[in-house]
Amino acid sequence: MTASLTAVQPGLTTVADRAVGRIAGRAAREVPEVLAARVTARVTGGVAALEARLDLRYPAPIASTVARVRAHLVSRVGGLTGLDVSVVDVSIGALRAETVSTARVR
Repeated sequence: MTASLTAVQPGLTTVADRAVGRIAGRAAREVPEVLAARVTARVTGGVAALEARLDLRYPAPIASTVARVRAHLVSRVGGLTGLDVSVVDVSIGALRAETVSTARVR
């Protein structure tokens, strides 16, 4: 008995906007100066557009930090989802100084 093998077409994988946003938010927090990130994504076909709102550590250099976050998001989101990232819009929500809590001695 012989079996014939037929070529199987690969399936289509879709990634939801919300999932891409969560992946991008986690990736943005991988940059050391980013304390918090809220990212929304719009996926059309194989292309994603991202909008990120970041809270940065003060005194982080804003322009260079934003450039690094953009490059990191394009790389990580593209690598993890297989999508092309066309646009990354970034806004800064807050600059926060790291405060060291000191206990009071009584």
